[in-house]
Amino acid sequence: MAQRAKRIAEENSHHDCDFRDMLSRIGDKWSLLVIFILKGRPAFRARFSDLKRSIPGISQRMLTATVRNLERDGMLTRHVYAEVPPRVEYELTPLGRGLTEPVLGLVSWLQSNWPVIRSARDRFDARKKATRTVAGPVASAAIRG
Repeated sequence: MAQRAKRIAEENSHHDCDFRDMLSRIGDKWSLLVIFILKGRPAFRARFSDLKRSIPGISQRMLTATVRNLERDGMLTRHVYAEVPPRVEYELTPLGRGLTEPVLGLVSWLQSNWPVIRSARDRFDARKKATRTVAGPVASAAIRG
């Protein structure tokens, strides 16, 4: 039993905080959008302002934090040009470009399975709604009674 627990612990040792942090970053909607926007640009590069315009709903603060984290993780590099006004460009690194292939596989899976997922959601929502409708009057009667 102790050996089994030790083996399981060793197999899952990569699930430390840094590993979970990286999974969160990869799963973050803003990070993936930045990566895919850069992937579609010439030389995999774009100015900060171009990224901001290309991502509806992202604040300047969130974009700054996102590109900073992606740079820290080695997914992109930041190029600052000594111009007035300053020009900053971000470029996907080979590591960042490599991330796009597995994510495209996930997107492909999602597209193929979307009707099944949508149907499951609809069934779940209908069950929840029916449960609330049936439980609603009974619960209120119990409270009054």
